[in-house]
Amino acid sequence: MTIRRIAAPAIVVAVGAVVVSPAAPVAARNRTAGTGAQPCPTVEVPTRPVGTPSPPPVEPAEAAVGGAALATTGLVTPAGTPSAPAVTATSWIVADLGSGQVLGGCGPHEHRTPASVQKLLLAVALLPRLDPTTVVEVTRDDLHDLDPASSLMGVVEGGRYTVEELWLGLLLESGNDAANVLARLGGGGAGRPGGVQVMNDEAGRLRASQTHAVTPSGLDGAGQYTSAYDLALIARAAFERDDFRRYIATRTASLPSTPGRSALALTGDNTLLGSYPGMLGGKTGFTDLARQTYVGVAERDGRTLAVTLLGAENAPLGSLGEATALLNWGFALAPDEAVGHLVTPDQGKKDENKDKLVAATGDEGGTGGEPGSLLPVTVGTVAALGIILVGVLAGWRRASRRVAG
Repeated sequence: MTIRRIAAPAIVVAVGAVVVSPAAPVAARNRTAGTGAQPCPTVEVPTRPVGTPSPPPVEPAEAAVGGAALATTGLVTPAGTPSAPAVTATSWIVADLGSGQVLGGCGPHEHRTPASVQKLLLAVALLPRLDPTTVVEVTRDDLHDLDPASSLMGVVEGGRYTVEELWLGLLLESGNDAANVLARLGGGGAGRPGGVQVMNDEAGRLRASQTHAVTPSGLDGAGQYTSAYDLALIARAAFERDDFRRYIATRTASLPSTPGRSALALTGDNTLLGSYPGMLGGKTGFTDLARQTYVGVAERDGRTLAVTLLGAENAPLGSLGEATALLNWGFALAPDEAVGHLVTPDQGKKDENKDKLVAATGDEGGTGGEPGSLLPVTVGTVAALGIILVGVLAGWRRASRRVAG
């Protein structure tokens, strides 16, 4: 399929306003090809928190994960398809979670700050490890470093909550307090840092190599980043789990009062549930550094599409409006339209085995995994066995003649 790479919409900054102009059909920068291009649209953050460095540059090999066409800082869409909507998000992707096809994206592998969409990685990493019926007592350390004005579930020191209640508080209220408690529990003896390490290990397993967690909640931390592509990998893993799908589709939940804690009423933040046809669930995020971030998944006509976007502004559409526009664009494409694919952990194992074979044989031509790639080795082995067999037969004949004589 022919791929069209076009530059992302240009942004014109006026006094007190941001105007997004239509996309222009120019070549996007492809790292592997080394061609020049216009970058994705960006709205500069007025100030960056002290001590929060910019993320490291994207390595060329990482930029090409999922297909060479994705190795661009610009907009990549299938040729001959309707133009993608102009958005303020500095990085985004639309992908089919069923087939694994990437329908299009803007700077798909660019490092960005995640904000609360990082809670999806926490869920993917720890849902398999934690019994939902386990009761956890909240400690002072779980809460001491949280801003009371940030998104909180509302747990209190000394209160006892089930793991399932904490998951609901995490995903409905975007509870940073719930994230800390879950990470501390999931980290075992290593506590909260151990839980964050489990998150990073899981990102590595998913081949989300441009994701590095520092906080379990997505609150800003030095050296913390992700990419729109990685978020699609994480979303795919999350929505494969029945428990996650149940939690993320919950709109309200009431937690009863018990000794040491008061009752809590949890209400899901506006993630397009009930307002966008086929929406299965989503997660919003915001910090001053990250700006608006969003991950959402919708199902329609047998297709399940995910949209991930980073670095959006609240005007003119906001992250939810931009996600709606991108999902509408994705569902309007034919099912076979794609610019790349989502890698899987199994593919990572195959690549690792390939590398080991190259190291062992010194022959890169024998690492492609195709049946013919092992032909030289097979022919050589058969030839060697044939020589050995001829030698054995000759020796046996000479011995037989001596015995007969």
